[in-house]
Amino acid sequence: MSPFVLAVWLLTCAIWSTVWLFIKLGVRDVPPVTFAVFRLGTALAVLAPFAAARGGALPRARRDWILIGATGFVLLGVNYALLNWGIQFISSGLTAVLQALTPAFGFVFAHLLLHDEKMTRVKAAALLLGIAGVGVIFSHQLHVAGPRALWGSVAVVAGSACVAVAYVVMRRHGNHLRPIVVTAGQMLAAIGPLAIYAVLVEGSLLRVRWTATSALALLYLALAGSIVGVWLNYWLLHRIGATRLLVMGLVEPLIAVVLGAIFLDERMTGWTLAGGLCIIVSVGLVLDLFHRGPRSARL
Repeated sequence: MSPFVLAVWLLTCAIWSTVWLFIKLGVRDVPPVTFAVFRLGTALAVLAPFAAARGGALPRARRDWILIGATGFVLLGVNYALLNWGIQFISSGLTAVLQALTPAFGFVFAHLLLHDEKMTRVKAAALLLGIAGVGVIFSHQLHVAGPRALWGSVAVVAGSACVAVAYVVMRRHGNHLRPIVVTAGQMLAAIGPLAIYAVLVEGSLLRVRWTATSALALLYLALAGSIVGVWLNYWLLHRIGATRLLVMGLVEPLIAVVLGAIFLDERMTGWTLAGGLCIIVSVGLVLDLFHRGPRSARL
């Protein structure tokens, strides 16, 4: 991995490490799926003119539009709904930990669907080490406070599976598509079903009462998360593959725990350093940071 690509990877990781805090702040005042609808709507309002100004040919093949629509529905529709609902009942840090299971799902899906991303013993061991680190961090924080907390955790884990399968499928079938087209198309595919669900279950979108905190959270998530973060994800996906991209989910909990402790008074235990060390070593192994071979063997 070149220094520039590694820098982009670290920037993307930093962006995704903060989204849990802002989602938690947003859904305190706004219903979860309704908040997701406004997040996508705001991002589309910014992204669509930019995409139109850049021009370029749109996909012509029907299968490309089906691919974009299906992965958008899963990645930004189902995942956002599950994530925003589940985070209401658990901490932002725990949400990040549960979403850190995304690389586990990603390794499995990539092994089954991608010919060039087969699971090796070293990567499998690194993954287990990273997941162990995640478990250590929250070994004294994971207290399920009733059925809602349990189902909230299940929802977040299911969302992580949605993320993994969407990126692996895009890696297999959508490498030829421009990231900006994929991002905008996926948003369009997700916002309709989310809006219908929000109206039927949570009430009219026009009756939402926005606070300054929820509005700020919305803007950050729409711009940094749904536009910059997603675009960087696809930029990296073409260069480092699905498994190396998704493994950033093992770093995010460490940062999310610190942010939750600072801004949301979520408890941080002394196990964080030990778990964080496991995570860092795990990521280093998967990203080949400890690789001693020739530079030409790296991405």
